[in-house]
Amino acid sequence: MTPPVVHSLREQIREHILDGIVSGRWQPGERIVERRIAVELEVSQTPVREALRELESLRIIESSPNKGVRLRNLSAADLKESYPVRAGLEQVAAELAAERLAGDTTALAAEVAALREADRLGDGEAQVRHTVEFHRLLVGAAHNSVLLHTWESLGVEVWTSLSIRWFPDPEPREYAAEHQELVEAFQRRDPMIGSLLRTHVLSCAPRV
Repeated sequence: MTPPVVHSLREQIREHILDGIVSGRWQPGERIVERRIAVELEVSQTPVREALRELESLRIIESSPNKGVRLRNLSAADLKESYPVRAGLEQVAAELAAERLAGDTTALAAEVAALREADRLGDGEAQVRHTVEFHRLLVGAAHNSVLLHTWESLGVEVWTSLSIRWFPDPEPREYAAEHQELVEAFQRRDPMIGSLLRTHVLSCAPRV
């Protein structure tokens, strides 16, 4: 059995705010009130402030001294901007980690198995979580702390979540099958693994 995922309070609050953004609770330009969220969730304002600060660093919300925190008017083009950068980082990671992963794809295979169940259930939240964890494991396998830190600073989980929820593909994607192909490419030591990863990541960007 897959152990339950335990999120920090900040992450839970961030997900709550993202859910509100996706559902239309806040419209572009509308103020997101820190104190109101804290009262609603029965938490202190500190973790709410941390969650908002993270979303601001990712340019999803913006703040000013006079207007407070407000939702930006985000388009598919805005969401798409980070994907070429991420694709380049993951191409490098795949090339650095290729030999190591060729010898052991156990961790990646576990995420594929979880994705297969998420696909079967149509569980979007699980699809995001296991997709991001697959790629985090892949980047981590490169054993390059600068590369991993840079990748994590892109806010991959947040952008993936918004891309899937706001701009879903017309046809349901088979996330498990797509990632299984990558696992098999590592196993057979495909010399084009870096390019395969880059193409895969770019294909995940929302259609403009």
